[in-house]
Order: sequence, then structure tokens, then C-alpha cells
Amino acid sequence: MEIRSKLWIEIDGQPVFGKRRRFLLESIDKHGSINEAAKEMTISYRKAWGYRKAMEERLVIKLIDRHKGGENGGGAVLTADARVFLKKYADLEGGMQEFIN
Repeated sequence: MEIRSKLWIEIDGQPVFGKRRRFLLESIDKHGSINEAAKEMTISYRKAWGYRKAMEERLVIKLIDRHKGGENGGGAVLTADARVFLKKYADLEGGMQEFIN
């Protein structure tokens, strides 16, 4: 027998956070770029932007600080709130997996 689970967060029936959105934030953190994160996930920049917007609006926290291009190009970094949120989500996932095991 094998037990499997998926964890995601919804607010008012709307998806807010799950595996793909976690990966998006982690990829932004790794690359320092929403565009590069979207490429790694093989989704459009527009879709990545939509995920970011929906997460921030529904969670009511800012997740990403962006700076526009210039001599050194633009970029994006996770906010402290995003890092705390990712940590709590990882803890929740770990607790759920421990329960299942």
C-alpha cells in the first residue's frame, strides 16, 4: 500500500500556494529573476507574474522586491516575509509527511 498526499493553500476557494508556486519562489531566489524562474519552470513570464500577483493579493503580503533594468539589468529578490512563509510551508509539508509515514 502506498499513501500519497498533496498540500496546497486556498483562500475563499481560490488557490494561493502549492508545489508549483513554491518552486516559482525558490527559482526566483536562485536566479534573482522572475524571467529566469519562468524559463526554468517552462511557463511564460506572464503566467509567473500572474502567480506572483495572485499570491501577494490573497496572502496580503509582499513576496518579491523587484528592481528595473539599467546598466546591470533588473532583478528580483524574495522579501523577508516570503522567506518566513516558505519556511512555514516547508514545516507544514514536513509535518504532514511525518504524519503520513
